[in-house]
Amino acid sequence: MFKYKFNILFLFICLFFFYCSKNKSNDKKIARVFDEFLYESDIKNIVPPGTSKKDSLQSVANYIDNWIRQQLIYKQADKNLPNELKDFNKQLKEYRNSLIIYAYEKELIKQKLDTTVSEKEISSYYESNLNNFELKDNIVNVIYVKLPLNSSVISKVRTLYKSDNPIEKKELTGLCQKYAANSSLEEDTWFYFTDLLKEIPIKTYNQEDYLNNHKYIEMQDSLYYYFVKINGFKIKESTSPLSMEKENIRNIIINKRKLKLIDDMHKDTFIKAQTNNDFEKY
Repeated sequence: MFKYKFNILFLFICLFFFYCSKNKSNDKKIARVFDEFLYESDIKNIVPPGTSKKDSLQSVANYIDNWIRQQLIYKQADKNLPNELKDFNKQLKEYRNSLIIYAYEKELIKQKLDTTVSEKEISSYYESNLNNFELKDNIVNVIYVKLPLNSSVISKVRTLYKSDNPIEKKELTGLCQKYAANSSLEEDTWFYFTDLLKEIPIKTYNQEDYLNNHKYIEMQDSLYYYFVKINGFKIKESTSPLSMEKENIRNIIINKRKLKLIDDMHKDTFIKAQTNNDFEKY
């Protein structure tokens, strides 16, 4: 693998210097290494628009220095490597073929991949692969509100955050939008408990025990007052809920479609060529 990477790197260096050293009779020379020249046109677009004059000059100077060093290394390598180690025709052909195949597969995916994934497909995949969705950490389904200590709506929020009444939930949403430093009121949202602890200063040495014994949590620190309602929780090594895995499953399904699309193209191409007698084995 190292030898392959070295060959590819050396190939790129060779190609780079081949193009840099083309005859440019009407171009201003700005550097030379042996019989190779760097021209003004070679550095024309290396500085991004909007770069200051000082930074532009530094970028150009760095580019010229790097070009000189690379040319020197190339000349040293070219001088000392035996000819059989400088023949990259096979690697060039293989690399070009790989690039063309990759570009074709990418365009095929762009044009033909169906990225619409229905809720039924997601649910079906989830039910068929439950063993793949084992939790690595405890998760909680909560709503929480974080208010500044001097907030005028602390008492109101203390009443509303526990309520299941749709009207009072709507009122809580309005208060949070106006007064809360942060909040999460979506009842189908799950969090890793460790992520919740980054937002809410809960102190516990036994997460499972804490979750089993708390539903409503109120606390404060030097800056904020916190209200937390735990609607549900799942302990690590149990099955992750579907709502938490939807996006992951969607990506899995789409990726499977990509692989199938490419595999089908490969098979169809081979069968068609076989039918047309486009190849032979000797």
